[in-house]
Amino acid sequence: MEPCLIGRPVLLVEDNPLDADLTMRALRPLLATHPVHLARDGEAALAWLARWEAGEPKPLVVLLDLNLPRVNGIEVLKAFRAHPAARLIPVVILSTSSQDSDADEAYRAGANSFVVKPVQAEAFADVAAHIERYWCRLNRPV
Repeated sequence: MEPCLIGRPVLLVEDNPLDADLTMRALRPLLATHPVHLARDGEAALAWLARWEAGEPKPLVVLLDLNLPRVNGIEVLKAFRAHPAARLIPVVILSTSSQDSDADEAYRAGANSFVVKPVQAEAFADVAAHIERYWCRLNRPV
């Protein structure tokens, strides 16, 4: 792993405590080299914009749920894409929705990927491992 990537965080935007816990556990191997920040609603996710403007390290990837309280995931995604501090950060939608219309809307709003959360913990851990491998190891971030 390149030294410049070590320490870059991952932002998880998830309001469901069980899904957040499952995701954090699935990302546990990543925690040795990358902190995982948790935003529990859309407003908390949007608050990161000011922090990134102030110089906090931008995440390698944002894992964004669609169904969030206060500000939904699509609105968060649109705000990220409109803001210079977040415009180029990869955003992976991680949702329970398997609706084509949700995926289409997410891609139109600027999502880099749309992943349906598996129901079973083992399958979910496998999906998280693939996300971590691609977005945090193989992908070249900005």
